[in-house]
Amino acid sequence: MPTLTELITKYTALGPADVEWIHSLISDWQLLADLSFADLILWLPTRDKGWVAVAQMRPTTGPTVYHDDVVGTRLAHGQRHLLEVAWYEHRICREGEPDWSSGIPVREESIPVRRGVGGPVIGVVQRSTNLSSARTPSRLELTYLQSAADLAQMVAEGRFPFIEEEPNLVRSPRVGDGLLRLDREGRVAYASPNALSAYRRLGLHADLLGADLGRTTAELCYSDEPINEDLMLVASGRAPKEIEVENRGTVVQLRAIPLIVGEGRIGALVLVRDVTELRRRERELLTKDATIREIHHRVKNNLQTVAALLRLQARRLTNPEGREALHEAVRRVGSIAIVHEILAQMPEEMVAFDDIADRVIQMTAEVSVAKVVTARTGSFGVLPAAVATPIAMVLTELLQNAVEHGFAHRSGRIEVVASRATDHLEFVVADDGKGLPADFDLESSGSLGLQIVRTLVVSELSGRLELSARPGGGTQVKVSIPIQSWT
Repeated sequence: MPTLTELITKYTALGPADVEWIHSLISDWQLLADLSFADLILWLPTRDKGWVAVAQMRPTTGPTVYHDDVVGTRLAHGQRHLLEVAWYEHRICREGEPDWSSGIPVREESIPVRRGVGGPVIGVVQRSTNLSSARTPSRLELTYLQSAADLAQMVAEGRFPFIEEEPNLVRSPRVGDGLLRLDREGRVAYASPNALSAYRRLGLHADLLGADLGRTTAELCYSDEPINEDLMLVASGRAPKEIEVENRGTVVQLRAIPLIVGEGRIGALVLVRDVTELRRRERELLTKDATIREIHHRVKNNLQTVAALLRLQARRLTNPEGREALHEAVRRVGSIAIVHEILAQMPEEMVAFDDIADRVIQMTAEVSVAKVVTARTGSFGVLPAAVATPIAMVLTELLQNAVEHGFAHRSGRIEVVASRATDHLEFVVADDGKGLPADFDLESSGSLGLQIVRTLVVSELSGRLELSARPGGGTQVKVSIPIQSWT
């Protein structure tokens, strides 16, 4: 299915300001669909004087009319009368009788979309209501429908959406979460059962109907503190903003939608959502994340202590081979410690591995007897902690092997080239040293470092390991690891 931007670019002549307004409307029109109990389809005029459907929204409060997607559908000029009337007459229009062509009664309406007060009409919203389950509406449904009519009029006048005040919560409250209808003075004219329950949990004991919502909310949540001005603006319905309030362990989101029809504000809608349990879980996750980071920090410290003990032991040895073996162990422990140091600073168990790779490369160059120039090109990307540790070990061993066997006491260059594809990670460690021996065989190699590399790459990461002569002299080692092996 083509995207909204693709359809607008392909079929219409709308400018950047028009497109921005449409995106804002689409991001917030679930509110209109739910209040209307109706499907919404946004039609835009095409360059050839026809229409194209660029977006669609189904209600969560009632049955849908369109079970199939209609986005991308095109209509010729005059094919849909209601669209033409709304477009040319700049007014909301409705069919007199329900449409039965689909086998169910559907009330069709069209709402012109105006970009800003006094601005041009840039599209038409088709509102289709499934009347198959029509019955005598309740007070809640009547409030929804009246609010939907006011909101539709604001769309037609260019007063909605509120471009300057985009929703700022992770998920804004929805109609079904709780709805308060305020009059012009900010007093509660209607409170849905869910909204009333949320205020009861905040500590309200009096009746909410007729109450000044701004003052009531402030008294509940800020009785011993200076009143939050943003709270007063939102709870009184005077500004299109969002806020969270908390009292007695209950956390409630509030979102205000001022209703401005004609020349003045006629009231407001305040959407209410109890997010107490959600915030409790978020706090638990934050605590767990902090605990995990602390564990990584302590593991890093312990590994550094182990490395220090190994270095002390190495200084006491007179056997050169034993001393060198302990130094190699120090480097291996150090590479693992680097991973845990990075993880201790990360909020998740994911690591931007380029930083680790650069530190391992720098560590290799610093401890090398030979004068070695190191470089990295490409990116490893972000890796899970379970993969970052073995890859850091592999990189450490390959770099150390290149220094130890490729250069001995002469200078040279080692380059690490990394590339990340959708299905695998590949990196190459190449040096311009003396190259592999003529009789070299990876399977029978007695090198402990290569044995470690082979075990980690092939057995643990299900990858491939290839050693070969580097074009122009030297050695190159290619490691390829399938991404699905760690998902």
